[in-house]
Order: sequence, then C-alpha cells, then structure tokens
Amino acid sequence: MTDAALVAFAVAARLALALPGADAWMRAELEGVRGITIGPIENGYHPGVGYASPAFDRALAEVRAMGATWVSLTPFGRVADLSGTGVDLTFEAPFDRNRQDVTRAVAMAHARGLKVMLVPPLWVESGGWRGEIDPKTDDGWERWAGSYGRFIRAWANIAQATRVDMFSVGVELRSWVTTVRAPSFSRVLDDVRRIYHGIVSYSANWDDVEQTVILGQLDVIGINAFYPLAEEAGGPTWKLALGARQAAAKVHALAERWHKPVVFTETGYTTRPDPAVRPWEWPDAMSAVMVNETAQADAYRALLAPMLDERDFAGFFVWRLYADPDDTSQEPPWGFSPRGKLAELVIRDAFAARWACDPWWHPAWREGARTPGLYP
Repeated sequence: MTDAALVAFAVAARLALALPGADAWMRAELEGVRGITIGPIENGYHPGVGYASPAFDRALAEVRAMGATWVSLTPFGRVADLSGTGVDLTFEAPFDRNRQDVTRAVAMAHARGLKVMLVPPLWVESGGWRGEIDPKTDDGWERWAGSYGRFIRAWANIAQATRVDMFSVGVELRSWVTTVRAPSFSRVLDDVRRIYHGIVSYSANWDDVEQTVILGQLDVIGINAFYPLAEEAGGPTWKLALGARQAAAKVHALAERWHKPVVFTETGYTTRPDPAVRPWEWPDAMSAVMVNETAQADAYRALLAPMLDERDFAGFFVWRLYADPDDTSQEPPWGFSPRGKLAELVIRDAFAARWACDPWWHPAWREGARTPGLYP
C-alpha cells in the first residue's frame, strides 16, 4: 500500500467514524479487523530477531498466510514499580534503536498489505499490574501525567510519521481512567490527537471498560478481552458458549451506550485445561501445566461465534505471536501462542468467515463463506 493510500485510508476512516453510531465501522465500509499481535523479543540477549529483523518478516508472512489483515505492535515503556514515578522509554534497547526498528517494522507490515495498530504498553519492573499504578498525591499524579504524556507523545509522533492505521493511547490504566484522576488522561489524549491523525483507541481491561470515562474521546473502543467464559473448571463446552453470549451482550450494550464500535485490542487463551475460567493468568507464573490444545481451541471458538455476528463488533487481535516465529523461549508451551496448534485452525476459519461488520464488497460476503463450528 502506498503512502498516499495509507493517508487516504486514515482520513476517510476518521471522517466516517466521526458519524455517531455503534455500527459506524460497518457504515464506514471498513473491513473487520482480522488482527494478530506480534510481540517484541522481550530479552536483550536475543539480538537481531526483534522488530524489523528478517525473523520478524517471516512472522509477517506467517500471519498473512493465516488470513490476518492487521498486526499490532507493542513497544514497551518501563516503570520501576507501582508508585508512578515516571516512564523510561528504554526497553531492552535504547529508545532511538527501538524507534528505528518500529519504524522499519511498520513499513515492512505495510509492504505485505497489512494494516498496523501501534500499542505502547507499560512494563512494571517490580512485577505489579500497570492498572494499579498510584502516585498517591496530587503532585505525584501531575508528575506522572507529565512523564506518561512524554512517553505516549513520542510514540504518537512515530505513529503519525509511519502512517500507522490505529493508535492506542494507553493499556489497562485502571487507576487513572476510571477515577477522579481521569481528566489529566483526557488532556494527554487531546495532545495525542494534535499529533496523530489516524484512528485513536484505548485498550481498556475487560472488567473495567464500563467504568472508563474517556471512551467518548475515542474513535473505537478497545478492550483487552480476557473474559472468563465459565466459573468452574471441567464444565461442558455449552457453558463456554453461554459465557460468550453474555460477554457479547455486554459488548453490544457498551457500543450502543457510547455510540462507538468495539475492537478487541487483545484476546486469547493459554494452551492448558480450562483456560477460559481465568484467562488472564500469566503462563510464566505456572509450572508443570498439562498442555491442552483442544481446550484452547474450544475457548476461542466459543468466544468468537457470537461476537462475529455483532454489527458493532469491529474485530479482534489475537494475543499473541512473537517477532521471531522460531524462538520458543519467550513463553512456555502452555502459553498464549496459537501457532501450530488447534486454535490456529479456529482463528484461520474465523478470519475467512463473513462478519456482520464487514462491508458488502468483502470477499467473504461475495463468496458466501461460512465457518464450520462458528456458525450454524
């Protein structure tokens, strides 16, 4: 896709999505987001295989072959702990190096016909969850907002320069965007708007998105959608389907309330028994886990079936593959990656299916594609 075409896409998408309505994505005749997150190599001892490397290009070819039309790139910023003293733009390599690599990575993805969402999350060195960052005092929050603002504006400038197709202004910042501190985040979002002129989203956690007060400033509501589909282990698959329908009803109600389409900025399941009971549990914190590809595939199938029939559901990003598809050291075998597993077949079928949000001219509609196991 040429630079001119990318600019035209961004301008047309923003104008179309500016029209109110939860089905704005469909009315804008934008294809549903068939996305896969490609994570960086989270270890500085593995040089030459991260973003923009030949290994990354192989990962792009792989996701394209799976039927993906979007990729999400996640360059991290570091925070020491949950006290919110500031964001360090360095992550495994100096920021300038990461900026150059991400710039080339976006160009490589565009050259393969993939659209790009840029999502800069925070990595908490102490091991805490970024949604619980709390500088405590008014002065502390003001300093935090200033530091985070510098971090996210740096990436917004890169997003604009590289013409990425969607930009997430934050990831799971519960203590900020669901509280009385939210106005300072709103100002950060306004600053990003002045820099980046494409589609703007924010990646809310699945269990706090309804309390997130900045959704009205977005073009698309983003959700890190690790919805539990069952409460107890060992249940039948019909219980997963019931849980998925309940999640779809929440997504629909949210879209109608805010008059915005919804995209799952992250969604996925680990490769273990009952991954849909507590899908947010990090695989690296587990040990001696039995690998269960069928359970992972069943969870994906259950979640996607009702979502793809929602006209206000704009698509999803699979969590996740890594920049080097041959590096298995980034997570244990029971991790989230669907690569080479039964879940990959479910994802391929979903990508090939026709979705309610797709425009009439989408190939899946023209060819009458249906997906066994997802649609009756």
